[in-house]
Amino acid sequence: MIAPLTGRALKTFQTRMLEWFRAHQRDLPWRRSRDPYRIWVAEVMLQQTRIAAVMPYYQRFLARFPTAQTLARAPESEVLKLWSGLGYYSRARNLHRATKMIVTQHNGQFPRNLDTALALPGIGTYTAAAVLSIAYDVPLAVVDGNVARVLARIKAIRGDLRNPKNWRALTAAAESFLVSQAPGNWNQSLMELGEVVCTPQSPRCTECPAARHCRAYAQDLTSVIPAPRRKRAPVHMKIAAAILRDPRGRTLLVQDPGAHDTVLFSRMWQFPAVEVTSHPKAELEAHLRKTLSVTKISLEALAAARHGVTFRNITLLPFLANVLALPKLPRTRILQLKNLSKLPISSATRKIAAAAVHPMTR
Repeated sequence: MIAPLTGRALKTFQTRMLEWFRAHQRDLPWRRSRDPYRIWVAEVMLQQTRIAAVMPYYQRFLARFPTAQTLARAPESEVLKLWSGLGYYSRARNLHRATKMIVTQHNGQFPRNLDTALALPGIGTYTAAAVLSIAYDVPLAVVDGNVARVLARIKAIRGDLRNPKNWRALTAAAESFLVSQAPGNWNQSLMELGEVVCTPQSPRCTECPAARHCRAYAQDLTSVIPAPRRKRAPVHMKIAAAILRDPRGRTLLVQDPGAHDTVLFSRMWQFPAVEVTSHPKAELEAHLRKTLSVTKISLEALAAARHGVTFRNITLLPFLANVLALPKLPRTRILQLKNLSKLPISSATRKIAAAAVHPMTR
């Protein structure tokens, strides 16, 4: 029988967790500073993205934009270029917009007040609480996916954690457990525990500093708590893209394509593209005639590529067309195919370009 986490039991739990975090926390670059800007950038990059993927982007981003002032002065295109490949580009746009507000309205400092922080673009309850608690020791509890899993197991909360009733229970637990004297370290201890010990599959319960307080462990329920989330049914898409190449090895990128999926290409520079069904080549030719007035070209199919974005399973179908001249129209850019990295482009566009650089062997 697990005693309620109150009084002395709660103090013991908090002490064990903080000692465990001090001894076992990973050396992550955003933990080396209390600078709210650096913590904020990390929290934004880590949204729906693995730590291993974030690390090189974080280091490059901070090397170029070490302060809120330097980021606020930069053009959006440069911000997106450094973000290119990390995905979810609205994060970068909101970060950039929020930084401009911080510089103009808050003397360049991330606000210390919760409501003021929540008024910034892209800042939700979790991000605000994480930055304020870690950077400023504001006593705010955080609940992200890792923390929710830890708390659900400790409290033996069954069912979908995103169910409003369950989420309210998790939020209440997070607030009741919070160490107000060390909120930053406390919040990070729960995040770290969920990331490296209290994992979704095969949690390492015998190594867990919270095991003696965990109802799911005591009742042998760690394999069923939390309940798996219902996954959205996958959507299969085919996107045909045209790589137009002139005799000088230059190509054309656009920002107003017909297949402008805001998730796939993220409103950045891309090849002319369109979603297709059964006749990709003919449908792409029709799209080029309509949008670019390009006619009488020969499209050569290149190697297809797979691309996944959330629930979308996308097949990229690149086609190469050698042309005498590239059309010069508004919202287009002409540049060497090998120099695409000079512009902000998505990883899908990189995959399409790679098909032209490494064509299929025949």
